[in-house]
Amino acid sequence: MIREAVLLATLFGVYSAGRQIAARHTGSAFDHAREVLSFQNWLHLPNEAAIQQGALHFPHLVQSANLYYASVHAPLTGAVLLWLSIWRPKAYSNVRWTIAALTGLALIGHIAFPLAPPRMMPGFVDTGLAFDQSVYGADRAGSVVNQFAAMPSLHVGWAALIAVSMILITRSRWRWLWLAHPIITFAVVVMTANHYWLDGLVALVLLAACLPLLLRRGLQRGLQGDLPRTRNSVPIRQVLK
Repeated sequence: MIREAVLLATLFGVYSAGRQIAARHTGSAFDHAREVLSFQNWLHLPNEAAIQQGALHFPHLVQSANLYYASVHAPLTGAVLLWLSIWRPKAYSNVRWTIAALTGLALIGHIAFPLAPPRMMPGFVDTGLAFDQSVYGADRAGSVVNQFAAMPSLHVGWAALIAVSMILITRSRWRWLWLAHPIITFAVVVMTANHYWLDGLVALVLLAACLPLLLRRGLQRGLQGDLPRTRNSVPIRQVLK
């Protein structure tokens, strides 16, 4: 457990350092934001500003979205990783390296393509500030968090990875409810104007590229070795059909 904690802390330190490097390119971040909005308009994706304006008619909904954005992302990911390390240690290794690979690819995106989030652009509302629930604060330049690391969205990427992992690794008939987490997360990041559609879609593409790490044979061996097979067990090959 100590080795795993040190490894994860090191990965987080490298990721944080990279985000701070990306934060220096604030000027290009706003240029990129205008390009993303223009490209989304060309793709005829739903207008995030219009969706947010509709949601703002229901303040409690938006406040709940702010709370979900701030409180679920990292704690739930950490809780699932901890649970896997204890109860599914062999399968945990696959999940650990998949999330590390996904985060590494995201870091490259943050450095190569700094992007101002929608809440910083005209026509959008920073719902975190509006309802006094911001995790960033009003001072963009002074924040210790890089607010220009919007592309891709790790909120969406991690949520989708956790859902896929738990569906594959657990055997409960209720495991498909894990799909609600990435769906809600995607809706939340758009409603709160923290990410564009493309941020989430790119994160899902990167996750797809990382899936071989998750689905390598060690995952099936981990399932067979961690717990005895029961009458209600579901073979992983059947899940993947």
